[in-house]
Amino acid sequence: MKSRKFTFHYATDGSKENPLEATYAALAGCAGVYALKACKKKDLSALGIKISGKPYLDKTNPSMITKWVTEVQFPTGWKQEDKEFVMAEIQKCAVKEMIAKGQQVEFVTEEVVES
Repeated sequence: MKSRKFTFHYATDGSKENPLEATYAALAGCAGVYALKACKKKDLSALGIKISGKPYLDKTNPSMITKWVTEVQFPTGWKQEDKEFVMAEIQKCAVKEMIAKGQQVEFVTEEVVES
């Protein structure tokens, strides 16, 4: 798969990331971006903030998640109000919003012929 800047290689045998794992990474990465933006808004250092994601899988279809928990660990000394601000900003993550709201996206598959 290609994006404007990168080429991604996926595997289904565990040797590389698969598309579902890439979605998990996008969710965690989005949380990181929103945390960084929040810190910049409040002139706080993002150094030491740790973010991870925890998927809960559907028991009948393990390729679907039923819940996603974004876990955020702050460095010692952070004020509660600053933590709450960053957590609220993380909730605005565009990737999460698109999935949660079931954004109506038209998916098209088409052949591209090299010229």
